[in-house]
Amino acid sequence: MHVYNKNKMIKAVFITSMTSLLLSACGDQQKKSPAIKVSVQKYKQAKVLKGTVLDEKGPVREGDINVVDETGRVVATASLDNSKNYSVEIPAGTTLPIVITVNPKGSSEKLKAVVISTAVSRYDISPLTTKIANRAKELGGYTRANMVLAADSTVGVPDANKTSTGFRGDPTTQYGGWH
Repeated sequence: MHVYNKNKMIKAVFITSMTSLLLSACGDQQKKSPAIKVSVQKYKQAKVLKGTVLDEKGPVREGDINVVDETGRVVATASLDNSKNYSVEIPAGTTLPIVITVNPKGSSEKLKAVVISTAVSRYDISPLTTKIANRAKELGGYTRANMVLAADSTVGVPDANKTSTGFRGDPTTQYGGWH
């Protein structure tokens, strides 16, 4: 019995030592791995964003448009005046991401699209872009990675269409129009 307890104690010490070693090694690895740096995109000059607004019933022709930055500060406003098309000027110096929100007249449903690139100026807004924006927010925010994951899980793109440009065809409508 004395040998059994001695072996049991040696085994316990060995397991504890190995666990400590593994945990400290994992901790060291995490400390040494470089942080991924993503450059902040900012409009160097004023930029006009345009697009169409659709809800579940079709074109939205009346409503208010608000553009807010990550802090919730309103950076621009516009309105739909009997047209499904909108145009809003984003001031120079605005840092991305920004969210374009449409409040259709007579509806409690807010529609939105997220702008994460200064290179694109057309953003169609629909229930699909709203779902993608909401999912990206749930994933931790409006980063490019989260937007891609949100679009992939929301849109249900067939594997044959998952290329470096997103959908086949017009790249400005990739991932449901969020760009």
